[in-house]
Amino acid sequence: MTDYGILGNLLLIYTVSIAVVFLFHQFRLPSIAGFLVAGALIGPHGLNLISDIETVQVLAEIGIVLLLFTIGIEFSLKHLASLRRLLLIAAPIQVGGVIAIALAGGLLAGLPAPQAIFWGFLLSLSSTAIVLKALAASDDSDSPHGRATIGILVFQDLAVVPMILLTPILASPSDGALSSVLFTLGKSILVVGCIVAGAWFAVPRLLEHIVRSRSRELFLLTVIVMCLGIAWLTSLGGLSLALGAFIAGLIISESEYSHQAIAEVLPFRDSFNSLFFVSIGILMDWRILLEYPMVVIGLLIFVLLVKFVTGATAVLAVSMPPRSAVMTGIALAQVGEFSFILAQVGQDDNLLSGAPYQIFLAVSVCSMIITPFLMQLSPHIGRRVEAIQRLRHWFPRQTTAHVLEAEGRHLRIKDHVIIVGYGLNGRNLARVLGETEVPYIALDLDGDTVRREAAHGLPLYYGDATNPNVLRHVKIENARVLVVAISDPFMARRAVQVARSLNPKIHIVVRTRYLRELEELHQLGADDVVPEEFETSIEIFALVLRTYNMPQDFVMRKAEQVRREGYALLRRSELPELAHHLRGGTLTDVEVETCRIEEHSPAVGQTLLQLALRPKTGASIIALTRGGVTESNPSEKTRLFAGDIVVLLGSRDEIQRAMGFILASEPEA
Repeated sequence: MTDYGILGNLLLIYTVSIAVVFLFHQFRLPSIAGFLVAGALIGPHGLNLISDIETVQVLAEIGIVLLLFTIGIEFSLKHLASLRRLLLIAAPIQVGGVIAIALAGGLLAGLPAPQAIFWGFLLSLSSTAIVLKALAASDDSDSPHGRATIGILVFQDLAVVPMILLTPILASPSDGALSSVLFTLGKSILVVGCIVAGAWFAVPRLLEHIVRSRSRELFLLTVIVMCLGIAWLTSLGGLSLALGAFIAGLIISESEYSHQAIAEVLPFRDSFNSLFFVSIGILMDWRILLEYPMVVIGLLIFVLLVKFVTGATAVLAVSMPPRSAVMTGIALAQVGEFSFILAQVGQDDNLLSGAPYQIFLAVSVCSMIITPFLMQLSPHIGRRVEAIQRLRHWFPRQTTAHVLEAEGRHLRIKDHVIIVGYGLNGRNLARVLGETEVPYIALDLDGDTVRREAAHGLPLYYGDATNPNVLRHVKIENARVLVVAISDPFMARRAVQVARSLNPKIHIVVRTRYLRELEELHQLGADDVVPEEFETSIEIFALVLRTYNMPQDFVMRKAEQVRREGYALLRRSELPELAHHLRGGTLTDVEVETCRIEEHSPAVGQTLLQLALRPKTGASIIALTRGGVTESNPSEKTRLFAGDIVVLLGSRDEIQRAMGFILASEPEA
């Protein structure tokens, strides 16, 4: 008769997990904590309802393999290269610092050195699953502290491999063991190199043929086989399945099919990953909390503090601001899922067993449970830390006016634009301002980008816009506009607040992701807020209309109409006099638009009288900007030159006729 025991165990696990996680959700507790509690309830130390724990652990390991596979897809080699300072400097400091402190603490507690080092291995790793989920929920994955946290987590995941290889040496140190490990490591590197080289050549071509079949099922099966196959081949070389899966993800990430691959694998990853946390709860004996309460609490506090300090110090070492360092340290403060795998290896080698093993599980699970709550508090803690003036003396290089001054000279500029964030939005704005000869200064916290762009003569400096000293250095009191174009919501809000306090008259434009952030940004002092959600919706309907061959001018008019009507509701203030006239209908058809005189324009070299724009089009030129200086009501004798910007007043049709005339390649007869 067929044994359906594993099916019954899975049904029981998922049924209990649904009930417990739903209950946790009602109290806004993290779902991972619910899975851990569900495992404890049905495990041998609870109701003892699970009969085949080993099979559950195998399925749980598949969840970890799929987790590392998706991480590998999301972090391409190009992305990893951008994190090289974190991977080569910050991450080794964090991992090495935890191991060193654990060694010192273990020796003081009377542990043998090998066991103390092994405890350092266990405690140095953080939870990739929990932290990535928390960062994604708060939209912080692309923020400075999010990138720092992810970079260190990737290093930790890679560091598991040498830790597993070194564990037998710690258990029985000898020259033979060391040479054996070195031989295994060399063989592993060779095997992995061959696998990566072969896969790099074969995988893109194979996926291309699979995609041509237009079969979603075939594509999914191929991706799963690649993930498990490369992981299995890597394990034959002496490395872990998880590392093999990570390598498989990196290989697929370089193809154009990576997004579809991760979309197909995500449901399987989440299902199996929940099994992993349930399996940890099954293994844990919750009675250890009653038997050794002070030991568990004391060790938990010790772990949180040590990991916070080492994580924050590591980030400060790469010249990131204290707020980012604090938030990164908090995010890394827990013990990770790979520590459980490493602990099982230590159990086999008698480095960890009995009560110490259960104490480790209790401390790790408790640290995981409180991590989401600590990460929710981290922005407020970071703000408090940044406000403490003493930190400016402890870390002057990172916290005072940390701006690279060209040859040590002070900036002399006024009536300029300050751009906060030199990403895609910041670069595009800087390019346009440069072309229109509008003076600007840009700030960014990516030291590599700053050095590279500054070498080309761009006015880009390293600086934290939430620091008043930095904003004073870029002469915010003389600036006309501040544009906040960063992806960190907390930094954006803080920058707006600080800038408004330093210059009440400055015009502040903020880029944000979601409409829900508008109100708070306006209250903090932003004049205009550009939500990406809103602009994306405009671009979507414009693309749809173009697909139906709608005229280009019609599409543009609709986009302008939606943008104008929408932002009228989103802006911080509208002139009440203008709003009154608009509602009354006296200015219903009147609009104001700007137009730049290009070199090929028929208006170049003509005076306003010769141009005769109003008799020809009905629109009037009410102002002219040249060289950054604006002249209102220019004289009819004013001659126009390439690069001038004219301000047009008239109805929509009149302005369109005027712009068509000014921008025409040949003058009208």
